[in-house]
Amino acid sequence: MAGAIRAAQPADAEAIAALNRAAFGGEDEVGIVERLRRDGLTAVELVAERDNAIVGHILLSWLPTTMDGRTVKALALAPMAVQPGSQKQGIGGRLIVAALHEAKAAGAEAVIVLGHPDYYPRFGFSAALARNLASPFTSEAFMALELVPGALAGERGSVSYPAAFGL
Repeated sequence: MAGAIRAAQPADAEAIAALNRAAFGGEDEVGIVERLRRDGLTAVELVAERDNAIVGHILLSWLPTTMDGRTVKALALAPMAVQPGSQKQGIGGRLIVAALHEAKAAGAEAVIVLGHPDYYPRFGFSAALARNLASPFTSEAFMALELVPGALAGERGSVSYPAAFGL
């Protein structure tokens, strides 16, 4: 079981980068996190600690989103990582639940994720809800969650991933 979940601090940056390298096997997510921070797009960034070590990390960033011409205050959930030796112990789930709570408190109306279609629906994410959003992604892995009921209701919308994502 993980210890505390808390807000990430600037002093955590090196440990978070090492965690993302270990979890994803490369530098892509490390770069995304650094660019999102640099560009001031971070809305929620949390870490999970065990024995004074960071074993989990989640970042939600502002994601320009519209639906039928109106602005939706949406966040992208990316990345979310758990130390390989600590996976399948509920740490990721605890991070997601805490991050969604913080997202709602930050005024977000919806959260968008590109993730495992067998994992994220347990937290309320739905590929069907994201289908009317034009994006670089069209698979069942592209999912959305409304924090405010009806936030994504409409015929045609879009998400515009910031340059930080390198798309």
